[in-house]
Amino acid sequence: MSRAGDWISQAQRDLEQAEDSRRAGRHEWACFAAQQAAEKAVKALHLYFGQEAWGHVIARLLGELPPAIAVPADLVDKAHVLDGFYIAPRYPNSHPEGAPFQHFGSLQSEEAIRYAREILAFVSDEMARPR
Repeated sequence: MSRAGDWISQAQRDLEQAEDSRRAGRHEWACFAAQQAAEKAVKALHLYFGQEAWGHVIARLLGELPPAIAVPADLVDKAHVLDGFYIAPRYPNSHPEGAPFQHFGSLQSEEAIRYAREILAFVSDEMARPR
């Protein structure tokens, strides 16, 4: 039995968390939650097609989808941006100085949420497409 539905449901919830964090001014967490939403959505699509998916690099995960799925190049570029939000928003030693929250603001969280939303929409469209 495929768990794709569980993964896409959690991806949607992670996106809601990103939006909540952004509204609360926790932009570092908004960026990380957006990254998580996109990662889980792409993993859902892999599971939908009966593939296992490992790792956290969204751009690579998009590239490992079945060849029949035409992933737009700009979506891969957006995934690269989100990939930068996997470690940096959480760990102080990923910056030359300062805590992560000091390095993320509304511009980054807005972009991260927008890109994650686009990836979730792409995945949802692919999962709804008749095969």
